[in-house]
Amino acid sequence: MASAKTVRDYIRTIPDFPQPGVMFRDVTTLFADPRGFRIAVDQLLHPYSGMRIDKVVGLEARGFILGGAVAHQLGTGFVPVRKAGKLPGSVISQDYTLEYGTATVELHTDAIEPGESILIVDDLLATGGTAEAGIRLIERQGGKIAGCAFVVDLPDLGGRKRIEALGMEVHALCAFEGD
Repeated sequence: MASAKTVRDYIRTIPDFPQPGVMFRDVTTLFADPRGFRIAVDQLLHPYSGMRIDKVVGLEARGFILGGAVAHQLGTGFVPVRKAGKLPGSVISQDYTLEYGTATVELHTDAIEPGESILIVDDLLATGGTAEAGIRLIERQGGKIAGCAFVVDLPDLGGRKRIEALGMEVHALCAFEGD
């Protein structure tokens, strides 16, 4: 009898993408497999079932896929944190540092009510810059972070430590050493 596949088994590694020396962890193969996708969504929400979660926030862009599915399973609303210039209407912005510069993410000003319990979801935790920016946006609107859930953690890049240093709980389904 073959052992059951884990979430990690569904993730493809592509060497030297987007640049030489990088091992890209591609979750699109996880999303494409109905069993793998179901396992990932179930495992992402499991620690938070039974908790009050008012909204799930998905981080651009694969966090939209996962966050929408998690929000559906939890029976709650979904809110996207998007790259600058992608949301219509009134937004608040947060800059964050990338390996080679800065970027900006945005959140609608009416997306989070003060005191709401928020679960942040994304596919991958690397340096933690995007996740920290999402946390800052939610906190600026008065939201309370219930947790931060990721499919993949790249611990060598320090994102988990960065997010935990902010007092946040980090839940990751698997980890890959190296970058």
